[in-house]
Amino acid sequence: MTQRKRLSNTQNTPQSRRQHGTLVAEEEDDDPTFTQPSSSQVQRGLERFTPAQVDQKTAEVVQYFLMKDQKKIPIRRAGLVKDVVKEYRNIYPEIMKRAERLFDQVFGLKLVEIDKKNHMYILINKLETVEGSSPINTPTSPKMGLLFVILSIIFMKGGVVRENLIWNTLKKLRVDPGEKHEEFGDVKRVVTDEFVRQRYLEYVRIPHTEPVEHEFHWGQRAEEEVSKAKILEFMGQLHEQDPQSWSQQYREAHSTPSSSQASTRSQQR
Repeated sequence: MTQRKRLSNTQNTPQSRRQHGTLVAEEEDDDPTFTQPSSSQVQRGLERFTPAQVDQKTAEVVQYFLMKDQKKIPIRRAGLVKDVVKEYRNIYPEIMKRAERLFDQVFGLKLVEIDKKNHMYILINKLETVEGSSPINTPTSPKMGLLFVILSIIFMKGGVVRENLIWNTLKKLRVDPGEKHEEFGDVKRVVTDEFVRQRYLEYVRIPHTEPVEHEFHWGQRAEEEVSKAKILEFMGQLHEQDPQSWSQQYREAHSTPSSSQASTRSQQR
């Protein structure tokens, strides 16, 4: 992993965002007043509430996640505690355990903590993870198609790509970041702001470059949701080439059980 600091776009001025090569995420600061309760604290906390009260609070947490997830922006623990959990914070681990079980058994969703330092969560469709049928793995909307193309370029180039290469490639596809696109609007904003806030991409300043240059990496959500085996399969079809001919990418795509299983099922169909 590179030692360069990760970038995320905010509403700050360009000058403040570029200081020390870091764009500070709007979700960066966690709640300093919240400490994860111990098992004994949770047990004592549960004695203060009736089972019905705990179930109701769990339902509120589930509804909060489902509502927030529509925008695909990771959900912060700090916001969850402040807006929903509130006076139930002493039993936060128990509420999250019950919410996780509800997502799994009722909604077929998996709750994933993608950033353990800042405590940020996303929801993943378990069926999509198993079958490899995520909207990104099989893009059905133009915006997901755009993201799929960018993730494919980054993966095939070894996991890191300078932004100029992305913009030049998109221009060849008649998606010019310098012009307003009929489908995407401001392409550069979609790629460097929306996809970054959703954690599909990381936008990293390259140190000691003048003028300032940036590069793209896969974001935490992409690592959880996107099948590299599917990307390699797509590239093979596009270039009429055996995916195994890209030996490095093939090894990486099949290094995790989920990627390899998704590819195997796809080949069996």
